[in-house]
Amino acid sequence: MKIVVAPDKFKGSLTAKQVAEAIRRGLLDAHPNWNVRTFPMADGGDGTMECLVDATGGHYGSTVAKDPIGRSRNVEYGILGDGLTCVAELASSSGLTLLAPHERDPLRASTFGFGQLIRAGLDAGARRFILCLGGSATNDGGAGMLQALGFGLLGDKGLPIGLGGEELRGLRILTRDGADPRLTQCEWIAACDVNNPLLGLHGASAVFGPQKGATAEMVGRLDEALSNWADILTATTGIRVHDMPGAGAAGGVAAALAAALGARLAPGVRICLEASGIERELAGADLVITGEGRIDSQTLSGKTPLGVAQAARNFGVPVLLVGGDIADDVTLEHWQQYGVRRIIGLREKEMSMLEAISQASRLLENRMFCFFRDESEKFFLA
Repeated sequence: MKIVVAPDKFKGSLTAKQVAEAIRRGLLDAHPNWNVRTFPMADGGDGTMECLVDATGGHYGSTVAKDPIGRSRNVEYGILGDGLTCVAELASSSGLTLLAPHERDPLRASTFGFGQLIRAGLDAGARRFILCLGGSATNDGGAGMLQALGFGLLGDKGLPIGLGGEELRGLRILTRDGADPRLTQCEWIAACDVNNPLLGLHGASAVFGPQKGATAEMVGRLDEALSNWADILTATTGIRVHDMPGAGAAGGVAAALAAALGARLAPGVRICLEASGIERELAGADLVITGEGRIDSQTLSGKTPLGVAQAARNFGVPVLLVGGDIADDVTLEHWQQYGVRRIIGLREKEMSMLEAISQASRLLENRMFCFFRDESEKFFLA
């Protein structure tokens, strides 16, 4: 029996690699002769770099970059096994987790540090970039990133504007004169974990601004600022980003990448699937196991388990979906069209969420052992 294990992380408890290994141990305890192949996955958020570096036999580099409010910190980037592809996670330099709750201010938070991280990749010789856009603290449309890469963002009287989303309200001109010349020699891929447009009710400011500290009044100001930014990006590059699907990722960073650098926007899970080589294994597999920390309605909105299940369905391979916690509104009927035969949760009714998180590895390994020891024959005959 050949089993392909391809989970995302269980956020707050286990990395994707740790999840995959716990599942593998449980399976092999129950059936030592099974062929179990593990492929840790991610969807463009944190963990994507590790997934891609591990899958390709790459390595890591480090540099110093600014955090969202200007403090210097050491950050990592990955170089894939081809030696030419750099993977950088925006969250490592411009992420929400870098700020205390009282420090969150999307009017002034900047992606300048992300631009510094990209420069480090250029200096390392990379000419292909996979930029992972999940987990941002910013709403500056990627303006700070472009400023760090040498673009000129000029306001009234031709003077440079400052950093942060609100500064875009005063932007008048975008110039490329000082941009790093190496940028035009590169291929750019933006790994997005959302499909939201840049502007409006479903845009970056309205949907994600509040979790970054924006009040209702701030959301309006930020959306106005991004609207001006979109107008100037379009006037400068000829690429319209106002209603582009995915352009709202990372507070609009995807819009800047698409317009200024010609980046291709792609679902992060699709990038991981391609890089890992998992589809070569699916052709002869008997089962795929995937999952993430919490299975809820958002899991069907482009998250890792959906992408893995869709890939498995293309090869006619059934899927087992595993979550640390399963939301009450999740039903098997929602997932059957993607080839999912069973949904398994780890948290027992009498167990608190904190207990489940702290014991996730043991719970996962034991749940897989018990399920495949007791129910594997019935499951595969279904």
